[in-house]
Amino acid sequence: MEGEATPGQVDIPSGTANFAAVMRPWAEKLIAAWGVAWVSLLLGRAIARLAPLALEPWHDDLMNGGHKALYIGWLVLNAYLEGYRGFQLRFSPRVVSRAVYLGQNPRPLWVLLALPFCMSLFHSTRRQMTVSWTFVGAIVFIVWVVRALPQPWRGIIDGGVVLGLVWGLVVILALFVRYLMGHKIPPPGDLPPENAAEQAPAVG
Repeated sequence: MEGEATPGQVDIPSGTANFAAVMRPWAEKLIAAWGVAWVSLLLGRAIARLAPLALEPWHDDLMNGGHKALYIGWLVLNAYLEGYRGFQLRFSPRVVSRAVYLGQNPRPLWVLLALPFCMSLFHSTRRQMTVSWTFVGAIVFIVWVVRALPQPWRGIIDGGVVLGLVWGLVVILALFVRYLMGHKIPPPGDLPPENAAEQAPAVG
């Protein structure tokens, strides 16, 4: 009979409401992917722009032994401070959790501004927005200062920055793939107080 499922088959509901219910998880994932894609594009463009400058001192043999030791030490320091502590423990999980939250709670303006939303530049706690905007301002200032440095110093600094950016991008993509595979993503911890009570773990 119609409406009854035989063993081994899935009874797929009919009707507009049921179709919307079936499509909702896919819509959530697409919107979340939209947010993650924008942040990934931002990091990827920075990596592509800085990587040749970071490799130039090695390619053109511009460093002596002291420079090389400093370069390697700077890489190790940035791997820990920027890559692990900055990206893996803070920025990357926050980006993915806010992207998932965006998919579950889409608003036209938020979706349109997915990049700043996922970076906590708005609709966040005052403290986190202050931190996020200060971080963006500091990055712009550092880029402006480093641009004026000669090689190999610019390459040394850019090398550490590129390693941190690559680390952060890999963590973002890995966390998002886990979400797509059905793993739980902790809800954002930086939502405004009026949204804090609505937080719930997100699943794929």
